[in-house]
Amino acid sequence: MTDSTPFASSGRPSGPPRFWALIPCAGTGSRALGGGVLGPKQYQPLAGQALVLHTLAAFAGVPRLHATWVVVTQGDDFFAPQDATFFVAACGGDTRATSVFNGLTQLLNEGAQPHDWVLVHDAARCLITPAQIDQLIDACQHDEVGALLALPLPDTLKQAAQGRVAGTLERADKWLAQTPQMFRLGVLRQALEQAQQAGVAVTDESSAVEALGLSPRLVKGSAQNFKVTYPEDFALASAILAARQTENLPERKV
Repeated sequence: MTDSTPFASSGRPSGPPRFWALIPCAGTGSRALGGGVLGPKQYQPLAGQALVLHTLAAFAGVPRLHATWVVVTQGDDFFAPQDATFFVAACGGDTRATSVFNGLTQLLNEGAQPHDWVLVHDAARCLITPAQIDQLIDACQHDEVGALLALPLPDTLKQAAQGRVAGTLERADKWLAQTPQMFRLGVLRQALEQAQQAGVAVTDESSAVEALGLSPRLVKGSAQNFKVTYPEDFALASAILAARQTENLPERKV
């Protein structure tokens, strides 16, 4: 990672900010594998197509996005030939933070500006909807910092020690972070670079921005926007997709 001053090379903002989507897709998803399942979880079949294609279909349904970019590892040819609704950047790194940073650099090379907004989304959150993406953009586009979808913690939160309960924590102010997470491209790039230089592990984009002393806005998401992580999550995601398809079927004429 280089260039810790994100606005240095681009000068003053040119034109109104645009909206870009960035989908890191370079992980192996090893926790989801099992029962003879081979390969990254984002490429596993789900309701008739690869899991990640459900994710990308949702972003394709948001017209105000300037472009959607998928970050993959070098040599990953899953998306060849390239779909017309998104672009692929073979610049994935060893960590999610590195993949996102490299993806942001690719966006700058493709004409994005540091003051543009970028929505970073987990490839494995395949139940995101265009309406939820639009909800985040509406809530965030005039914010000074940025925002993320999140869900108030619904369950009692326990602290553990050696496999036993060591205490019960107050949950009233606790939220479960989701994606997309939406920030100015230049600010997020700077945040990720500084975290790497400081040796700080970045669990999500918001945590990197928080380390700059900023407070991202929380936008209430949906319980269905969960990250497919374990084998049993595939069955739940498939059931939700099937239910949505049934709800959208046209009424039969009698």
